Amino acid sequence: MQITSLKKQYDIVVVGGGLVGASFACAMDQALANCAGLRPISILVVEAFQQSDQSPQAQPSFDARTTALSHGSRKIFESIGLWQQLQDRVTPIHEIQVSDKGRFGSTKLNSQTEAVPALGYVIDNSHLGWGLNRAMQTSQVIELICPATINKISPNPQGMMLTITPDSSDEAAMQIQAALVVLADGGRSPICAQLGITHDVKDYGQQAIISNIAFQIPHRNIAFERFTDTGPLAVLPIAGQNNENRGALVWTVERDAAESILAQSETKKLHDLQLKFGHRLGNITRIGKCFSYPLSLSVAKEQIRPGLVLLGNVAHTLHPVAGQGLNLALRDVQCLVESLLKGIAENDYYASTRLAQQGEFKCSGDETSLGSMGLLQQYQDRQQWDQDKTIGFSHYTTRLFSSNNTALVWARKFGLFSIDLIPSFKRSFARQAMGIVPK
Repeated sequence: MQITSLKKQYDIVVVGGGLVGASFACAMDQALANCAGLRPISILVVEAFQQSDQSPQAQPSFDARTTALSHGSRKIFESIGLWQQLQDRVTPIHEIQVSDKGRFGSTKLNSQTEAVPALGYVIDNSHLGWGLNRAMQTSQVIELICPATINKISPNPQGMMLTITPDSSDEAAMQIQAALVVLADGGRSPICAQLGITHDVKDYGQQAIISNIAFQIPHRNIAFERFTDTGPLAVLPIAGQNNENRGALVWTVERDAAESILAQSETKKLHDLQLKFGHRLGNITRIGKCFSYPLSLSVAKEQIRPGLVLLGNVAHTLHPVAGQGLNLALRDVQCLVESLLKGIAENDYYASTRLAQQGEFKCSGDETSLGSMGLLQQYQDRQQWDQDKTIGFSHYTTRLFSSNNTALVWARKFGLFSIDLIPSFKRSFARQAMGIVPK
């Protein structure tokens, strides 16, 4: 849509239409539709990249990479009404094998044992982005403007005032008032810097090399997590094309080694990768184009302010070792939607919608506003335990399985034996992997 079509005021403005921002907008839209008797609220999504429901790949999070959705994330997408569109494009994970190269100790998680259809699901980001974009563009509630950027944001008594600048040179910038801004514009958010929100960062000194690979033997819907002396290596099953047995590779290496690996010939890459992964699926026959990005843990020191909440990588960026990043963000989305709906139902927030039509807007300090600290604090209090547990699980797993320290080597060997031999440990580990977190 054109910027001239925008309203002056919105209940919710989502900054960033990637996987997390789009998921929140769609989840909020569907949740409101399921609540009989509630008046609609206005939702605007501002996205910096040109999108369409036919080709959303311009958005960086909708690129050629794959994502492992947990069983819990499937339930979230089912509640949004999106899973039905995605299920033909996903590859279910029926088993996860975890091992430590060159050492005793391993464990297996199985969907039958856990009594679920699958432990998780692998999907191309481009397919997930297609589904989310289609849902946003067919929504009667969500307005999407792209490409456009927020070049200024400032708090005021009514929430946040944003200056939106379209990429089109023939349109002027426009100011928008929002009761609540949901910031989901990625780990390098310029708005965070503008607002003075800082992050605690732990640099792992590692680089992730990602690619698609092909095997000699069918993967049988098994995902592999292999811990090596240079860092974790994960292979996720992908539905075959042209009878190939395909997998999505996440190969963690020390940062100094990444450049030389990327410069290797395909034959050399295949040889080195085979040594690390072993022959569980026979010979690795092909490796596609490789991409690389640095790995760190980043957690925002503030995730909420009056009229503002952070979601996705701008709130917390995790190591990909346990595949927890997007799945945690989706649980944040679910919790935030539930908290906002609870506030709407209890505080008759919709009075602000009527005031907005008269040129007024409720103050974010008013406890009946969507952007009130009281309401946002309820969200953070509810979700803090899940975030702390998941971030800790990801961080300490990375530290434990990326070290050659003798004590840590023995600790992880004992840990893998314990997971495999003690049912309660294995159950807890499996539920964490599946994204099933008690509230």
